[in-house]
Amino acid sequence: MSEPADKDYAIGTHRFTPGRPAPGLYLVATPIGNLKDITIRALDILAGADLILCEDTRHTARLCEAYAIRTPRTALHEHNERARIEGIVKRLEEGAAIALVSDAGTPLLSDPGFPLVRAAREADLPVFPVPGASALLAALTGAGLPTDAFSFIGFLPAKTGQRKNALAPLAARTETLVFYESPRRIAASLSDMAETFGPERPAVVAMEITKRFERFASGPLAELAADFDADDPKGEAVILVGGGDGSPPAAEGDWQDELATLMSEKPLRAAVDDVAQKFGLRRKEVYNAALGLKART
Repeated sequence: MSEPADKDYAIGTHRFTPGRPAPGLYLVATPIGNLKDITIRALDILAGADLILCEDTRHTARLCEAYAIRTPRTALHEHNERARIEGIVKRLEEGAAIALVSDAGTPLLSDPGFPLVRAAREADLPVFPVPGASALLAALTGAGLPTDAFSFIGFLPAKTGQRKNALAPLAARTETLVFYESPRRIAASLSDMAETFGPERPAVVAMEITKRFERFASGPLAELAADFDADDPKGEAVILVGGGDGSPPAAEGDWQDELATLMSEKPLRAAVDDVAQKFGLRRKEVYNAALGLKART
């Protein structure tokens, strides 16, 4: 058998030779877990392009190796993107076909790429979206929450105070809200959502989408917050929250009043557990409030 051409790629034992892509910037969606979730067009572009811009070249290498793609790769991430834009635009102006990928899913959705796309558009250079896998859409369609209207919020701030400030304007929204979150902050974010949106607001947490241990956990925000507080989740999550019905969420005074009432009826720890569970609050926050109430009596 003859040696494969540089631009060939393989699906299983079958080799394919892509055509030369038209000059321009290609935004190529890549798998979010299962390497088979890649389109034929995406493989053609990745194999036929002059260069692949990767969020992490090591991560993209696994995809390229799976399909025997030998296109040169270079890193383009949030720390070097602005410094590299001028050189990339120059190559595009010279007629290069360049593919942009993120580590997983569709580029630019909570991933690098926006400054480059804007620069290419401002230079009147062609930009071609190559659609495919998206954690946002996969989670939304599988969650069982309304899909006729939704808002993608992306990642929330890491600090509690900033996160609550970001959530507050969303409390009255009636469409499904979609968030990305890292595993170490899932419980904290769910707790802040329960406090801001109300403990009974329906929600779904989608984990490990398209992977072996894919799961969808659904229930009221307060219950999910408690469940994930006791869990040790792996992998990034998509959190989906059902739209509000116009009724205001529980205010801080509501749960503190209930805490004071329960503390007069049962042991402090039991009162704290009941309030944290009912209102979807972090136990430490409720416990500190209980100690403050106890000190004042």
